[in-house]
Amino acid sequence: MDTNPQPPHHLLFVCTANICRSPMAHWLAVDYAKKRHWRVDVRSGGTLGLKSYPPADHAISVMNEIGIDISHHRCSGITEDDIQWSDYILVMTIEHASQLNSKYENADGKILQLGTFGGYTEIKDPYKSWKWRFRSCRRSIEESVISFMDQLPPRPIEMK
Repeated sequence: MDTNPQPPHHLLFVCTANICRSPMAHWLAVDYAKKRHWRVDVRSGGTLGLKSYPPADHAISVMNEIGIDISHHRCSGITEDDIQWSDYILVMTIEHASQLNSKYENADGKILQLGTFGGYTEIKDPYKSWKWRFRSCRRSIEESVISFMDQLPPRPIEMK
């Protein structure tokens, strides 16, 4: 039974449609937290507001290559509840940050560009591209997610 009094970190990953980049980031963060026994809750969404579509085939495939199954993921948009819930909103591009800032007044202080944690200006959308672009995108996201999460104050799962 988990007896840690600290709540988990709430991470919201955002891209355009929530079928390529943000699902990869979402499930990479879940996997990384699970392996390290960290308290993290994760959501993802897209600025387009699409709902219920599965991830892109190449996104599923390149995540399967590293042992993470995202085929069950279904896209969703961003809601006011997501903004309120999140401690950190990690976007793929400056355009995503701008869209969220213009729509949600409480988003500004929480928004970070995910790629900057991995040394990237932005994480470009691989949608409708070659599988190797998805693989390269996954690597960039993974580097950025790990670097970001390693900077969070620790909230380990404590078991009694």
